[in-house]
Formats: sequence, structure tokens, C-alpha cells
Amino acid sequence: MSKSVITVSRQFGSGGRTIGRLLSERLGVPFYDKELVQQVADETGLDTAFIEEKGELSPSKSFFSFAVSQSIPYMNNGLSISDFLFCAQRQVILKLAEQPCVIVGRCADSILRDRADCFNVFIHADMAFRVDRIVRLYGESEKKPEQRLADKDKKRKIYYKHYTDREWGDANNYDMCLNSGKIGIEKCVELILDAVRN
Repeated sequence: MSKSVITVSRQFGSGGRTIGRLLSERLGVPFYDKELVQQVADETGLDTAFIEEKGELSPSKSFFSFAVSQSIPYMNNGLSISDFLFCAQRQVILKLAEQPCVIVGRCADSILRDRADCFNVFIHADMAFRVDRIVRLYGESEKKPEQRLADKDKKRKIYYKHYTDREWGDANNYDMCLNSGKIGIEKCVELILDAVRN
């Protein structure tokens, strides 16, 4: 294939993670989402649940509170815990990208933006599609699904802007933007495969 690394950024509930996993299966390359989280945990000593929850969300005071409570030695190098976590994720992503793979989220598109062999995708969908999808996959919660979607996307947008100085979801930052609600999950996979193979 002409592009060996695919990054998938996505709106919450759009099916981006599913698309990423299907791409990895079709291409026979590793898939990194929760797997990336585990590698960051192994290298930093941070809890996987904490990394998964905070690793794509906007920096906040909870990072500091957690670090103090867990005696994380991040203060030795002068970084906030959010910066420490981003740097750790960045190093893991750079290492993973030495081999063909699919990476979901975590600013991978920006981290790898200077690589000619990297193909960056953004998956989005309308609210109704995403509401239906998250309720089916994750069930109901105290928050209305529309609010869950808005909150998660807002945090991702702030995080992305903070660490990349670029706009999350802006088509200029990606090689391909697809509406999974209109096109369908399988068709998104086919379009991406066609693009990376040519």
C-alpha cells in the first residue's frame, strides 16, 4: 500500500473506532486505540482508566489532583500532568508509526503530519445517527445522549486545539473527511482503502 499509517479522528458516536478496526483487519496491520493506552500506561505508570478518560480531553485541574494523589513524578521535569501525558502519548505514537498500522485519535494526525506515508481521516455524522449509535452501544445514562455527544466533542476540540494549535474537524487538517451517517460504515472503509492503496 502506498500509505502505511492511517490515523482516524472522529466525532463521538460516528463509528470512527469501528472504521479504524475494520481497516486494520482488512489491511492486516495492527490497530491502536485501547492498545495505545496500555502502552502509555506501561511507560508512565499511570492507570489505564485515567489515560483512556483524560488522554483526549482538555487539560483540567483533575490532572493535577490525580498526579498529587498518586505521587506521579511528573513534577520533576516541570510538566503538568496533562503535558506529561501528551508527551508520553506522542512518543508512543511515533514509535508505533515506525510500522504499518491504524491509530485512532490522540492527535496522531498532527503528530505524524510531516510523514508522507501517513493518511489522515476524519469521521463525522449528524446528531441523529450518533445518538442512535451511542444509545445502542453504550446504553442510556443520566445525561441526554445529545448532551453526552456535545460534551465529549467539545472536550476533544479543546484538547486538539491546545496541543496542535489546529482546529479539530477542519477538513484542511485531513486527507479525507467522511460522513459515516450518510455513507455508511462499510462504505467509509472501502473509500479509505481505495485511497491508501493508490
